[in-house]
Amino acid sequence: MRRRPPVLAPIAALGLAGLLAARLAGGAELRVAAAASLGESLPEIAVACATPTGATIVPSFGASSTLARQIVEGAPLDVLLSADEETIDGLERRGLVAPASRVSFASNRLVVVVARDRGTAVAAADDLLSSTVRTIAVAEPHSVPAGVYARRWLERRGLWDRLQAKLVPTDNVRAALSTVASGNADVAIVYRTDARISPRVRVAFEVPEGETPPISYGAAALLASPQPQAARRFLACLTGAEGQAVLARHGFLPPLRPGSAP
Repeated sequence: MRRRPPVLAPIAALGLAGLLAARLAGGAELRVAAAASLGESLPEIAVACATPTGATIVPSFGASSTLARQIVEGAPLDVLLSADEETIDGLERRGLVAPASRVSFASNRLVVVVARDRGTAVAAADDLLSSTVRTIAVAEPHSVPAGVYARRWLERRGLWDRLQAKLVPTDNVRAALSTVASGNADVAIVYRTDARISPRVRVAFEVPEGETPPISYGAAALLASPQPQAARRFLACLTGAEGQAVLARHGFLPPLRPGSAP
């Protein structure tokens, strides 16, 4: 795969009003690390869940795989919200998360996006083979959940090996979105929720249901957290009415039932 310098997308942070609202809970800070695709929704959830959690919720964002590596290296975090279940599985095998705290809290879909003003004409997976599509931005396809889902989709369609020369791996899904928005790639494969946030891209097509593995967002409290009760209260709020309402507003789908697909 051809590698280019990653294009880093800005991630939303708590605004002053939101931070003040979240701090009304007082007390300790709850450090919540989250997948980059939650950049807009988690700050809102932090405000909605501050009082029931009983702590100030401090979000940080990155690729799920990067956040997991930081946790393994001892980063002082309390909760991880991952864009997949496999990342949580790996941390559980290492004895770093509280198994009983694990929850699935959302699902998503993949879409192919192009630049709004000069978008390449693509309407289906096979169009990615066209000579008009020279570059395809994806999150790192062997470790970052969005990229792993994209790779598995292309493998199922028998396109993965044929598209190797076109792939532009990026640090996370927001970087892939930014790459096509800035004109540094012809198309990008991102989550449906990411496509909503940029006025500079449009959805060329949505990956049909059943062509990708189920996209399930998982979360867990970390065993090293000094405030396990606050972490569990946050996870309860995330999966409750307050958290789910925010996620739905930002285009996320409900958590998957076992054996279901988004």
